[in-house]
Formats: sequence, C-alpha cells, structure tokens
Amino acid sequence: MTAKLREGVTFLPLKDLRYSNTALQGHTWFMSSTYDKQDDDGSVQYQHFPSKASNGRLLCLKGQDTHDGVWNSYALAWPDTLPHNATLLKGLTFVSYNHYNYENIWHGLSAVMPFVAWHVKGACRAVPARWVLYHWGEVRRGMGVWLGELMRATFGEGGVGIENFGGVEGDGGVCLEEAVVMRHNEGGMSRVRREEVYDVLRCRAREYCGVGVRGGDRGNGGVNIGMSLLMRNGARSFSNGTAVAGVFQRECLKVAGCRFRVAHSNNLSFCEQVRLMSETDILISPHGAQLTNMFFMDKNSSVMEFFPKGWLKLAGVGQYVFQWIASWSGMRHQGAWRDPNGDPCPYPEDDRRCFNIYKGGLIGHNETQFAEWAQRVLNEVKINKINLQKDMEKQQQPIETKGCTCKL
Repeated sequence: MTAKLREGVTFLPLKDLRYSNTALQGHTWFMSSTYDKQDDDGSVQYQHFPSKASNGRLLCLKGQDTHDGVWNSYALAWPDTLPHNATLLKGLTFVSYNHYNYENIWHGLSAVMPFVAWHVKGACRAVPARWVLYHWGEVRRGMGVWLGELMRATFGEGGVGIENFGGVEGDGGVCLEEAVVMRHNEGGMSRVRREEVYDVLRCRAREYCGVGVRGGDRGNGGVNIGMSLLMRNGARSFSNGTAVAGVFQRECLKVAGCRFRVAHSNNLSFCEQVRLMSETDILISPHGAQLTNMFFMDKNSSVMEFFPKGWLKLAGVGQYVFQWIASWSGMRHQGAWRDPNGDPCPYPEDDRRCFNIYKGGLIGHNETQFAEWAQRVLNEVKINKINLQKDMEKQQQPIETKGCTCKL
C-alpha cells in the first residue's frame, strides 16, 4: 500500500493555462487544484500544509524553470509516502506567488505583506527557514536588495534564505515539512490588517537600522518639520530638479524649524532610506517605486506626488497605488500634480501607445503652483504637530511611535 501511495502522487503544472485568462480574478492558474483558507477575521487568504484542509498532506514541488511556469509542478503527499527520490526540506517554507516581480520595491512589498500578516497574527508564528519565490509560476532566484533588507529586519538573519532548488538531488523534487502559500498580494488583506503590518514593518526597520524615536520634536519656539525631496533618475524625473528644489527650499525657509533635504533613493542604502524617512514629515517625489519608502515615516506624515504629462487619462489604476499605500499605512496623501506640458504623442490621444511615450517622460514645474501647494501643506503639518505637542504635554507623555506588536 505504501508503494502504491508513493507511485500515486500526481504532479500538476504549477501554472495551469486553463485559467490564464482569469489570472487577475483570483490567480487560479497557480496551484489551481487547491483552495485558500482565510484567517478568522477574513483578512488574509493563504494555504497551510500540512493542515486539515490538505488532509494532513505535505506540499511537494518539482522543477526550477525560470522562463516557463508550465514546466514547474506541485503535488500533495502524506509524510510517510513521499514521492520516490523526493528531498524533505525541514522547517517552515514561505511560498510566494507574485504576478509582477520581486525587484521593484512596491510590487515586492505587496507580495510579502500577507506573509508578515500571517507571522504577526497570534503573537508571532514561526520564522521561515526559506522562501520559494514564483513569478507567473517561474522560479525567481532572489529578492531585490531593498526588499531583502526589509525581510531581514522583519524576520531576522535566518528568515531570508531563498530556495532555488540548486542543491536538490534526484528527480523526485522537494517536499516541505511545513509550508505557507500566498497566491494573493496585499490586495487580499483587510485595511485594518494592512495598517497593523505597516506598523510592524516600520518599527522593525527602525530597530534594525538603529533609528530611535524622535524627541520632543521642538524647534526654536515651535516644532521641527522635516521636508524631503526624493529624486528619481531617468523616466519620471524632474527636467529641472534644481529649480524644483529651489521652490520648496524657499518655502521651507519661511517656516521656523523646517529643515529641507534633497536625496536620490538609488544613492542611499536601505538603512539610510529608513533614517531619512523617519526624519521626514513631508515627502515630495515623482510617481515611482521610491515612494514606497513613505511607510517608514511617522504616521500622519504628508506625501506630495508628481506625474509627467498624460497619466490621468491613460495610466489606469496603477497611478493611484501611492495614494493607496498612504491610506493603508496611516499617511496623508496631499494630492498629485500632473504636468500639462510635455512631448506630444503622434497617435490619437486615447491610443494606449501614447502612454508608453508619456511613461518615460520628464516632469516640468510651475513655480507658483508648487509654492502655493507647499505653503498649504507646511501650514497644515505645523498646526497638526503643535496640536500633537499640546496633547502630549497635557498627558505628560513623550511623543513616540507605535511599537512592534511582537518580538522575534
């Protein structure tokens, strides 16, 4: 009977092309024979092996193709009847599916958020012994540097190993002693759980980087306000960054206690980005992945976003992702400025090819509009910080950020 059960283990394509046209309606093309479980509050959808839902069976994986997920496969097997020549990997394995990639910090963060939510729930569950990363069912060899550092800060040094199956012997694939699989990104989480996870990520990143809580935060006769202009290079950068910086610096100088800084995220290490954001109350930046850093700021901090020509009509919902992350992480998105000028498109204005042209465009500036916008946001931030100071003084409590909800 044991031999028959071993031989009866059936590996199915990880990427099931029968459902490829409905991938964004539930991602049913990834491990399509299995079903998601939800936490009791319905906030995180995942699969856990072994479990009652899997009838006590382990998850097994075969294949390491990086170009076509159809050649990679999965199966379920009982612990005592694993496939012939299978390698058993001990400990907890996180298996991630991402419709995008793990290099872009926004898409990568969106993919790992549910794992952090699962880990934190219940006073912190186990730390993963390894990660298995899939993109369209294809094996990915690693995370981007920024995302890897964030996961190291969150789970510790031992919780960031990436499994690429390079050392697996035999043709039986690997079976995982325990596995948690996420087929949905941050979009499958409730708003409350998102904010909880962002709080934990902020706290652990600051601890990891040695960033302390900001003190009483008082300037000369008022409050300190950190205003940071986070630049990009290439597509969606400012065509005249010096002029843009000049506008915001002049407005900052008009407010006692305001400190203005210009930085390029690609010139900063992970911890330098965490430190910069922890000292920033107003983040000014073009639309782009570098804005993901906003959740390292204190809650209720402000974000000002800029777009090149053509984004409002043609860019789709993707142009709103940083408004969403601001809302989910407890920030204030102070609106967006869309450049009305730029290179013309040779096609009809509703032609999608125009967006590919606009996507790589540069962002101009309007000194009057930028100055008025900066004045309004600076005034709002100043009033909010003064009121917060008064509230804390009445309570005779120091200002501090929300702590981690659990310790490793």
